[in-house]
Amino acid sequence: MKKDRSQSFWGNALQRFRKDKKALISFYILLAIVLGCIFVPLVSPYSMEQTETSNEAIRDRAPSSAHILGTDDLGRDIFTRLFYAGRISLGLALIVVFIECVIGIILGSIAGFYGGIADTIIMRLSEIFMSFPFMIFAITATAILGTGVKTLIIVLTILSWPSIARIVRGQILTLREMEYMEACEALGISDLKRMFKHLLPNVLAYIIVYATLGMAGVILTETSMSFLGLGVSPPTPTWGNMMQEARNFRVLKEKWWYWIPPGVSIFISVMCFNLLGDGLRDAIDPKLKR
Repeated sequence: MKKDRSQSFWGNALQRFRKDKKALISFYILLAIVLGCIFVPLVSPYSMEQTETSNEAIRDRAPSSAHILGTDDLGRDIFTRLFYAGRISLGLALIVVFIECVIGIILGSIAGFYGGIADTIIMRLSEIFMSFPFMIFAITATAILGTGVKTLIIVLTILSWPSIARIVRGQILTLREMEYMEACEALGISDLKRMFKHLLPNVLAYIIVYATLGMAGVILTETSMSFLGLGVSPPTPTWGNMMQEARNFRVLKEKWWYWIPPGVSIFISVMCFNLLGDGLRDAIDPKLKR
């Protein structure tokens, strides 16, 4: 007799994910970008802040063998700055998504599990934050706190947590009526244990998909805010404030190496996160399980 090779839910999900070529390729591309951002000092002989203002021959030059993506008007190597910018943009996206997921999971779990007054307060609070005009809130926060990574984290986290909180709440409202939850209550298992051990693991699939797609959203938002001067200020590079150079028509027309590399990096990263999120959604959806 053949041994039963039935797999767990996550084993089946991983198997389905491996069959999704687009999602798998997106994962490897993102992995390559992350590794490039981490190990760029080992690859590039130039420093992120190294300027050559006294050497006219190096400043504002098109791509060449010495500088494969050219230099800016201060003589800084754009290839090096591109990957250091990726550290900020991707790191910012990771931090924002992590914080908003923690806040949203905790508040969404409380709202869904207890219901009643707790649910009402948390949901009304989420509706208030979701109704804030984004740009007005961002401009006000920047005027009070100044530009920078911390301000971006605060603004994006405050305005983003309600989405994941509502997702978690909706799932827990359904799951708490299941028979196994009645059994847990009959056994006298504490509320915290029921929430975090028996309910949240069943919501984890939705959280993973949301987080993946949320990374793409944060990158685009950071790009928009930095392009408008509300994000991270130079000389600290991000993909968004590198794109700011395209606001000058002369640069846009004659110096493509200033803005096309960060633009392509944003496009590839966002596209890969979206494809990865779609692939994860298809892989972990129980309805697709054979």
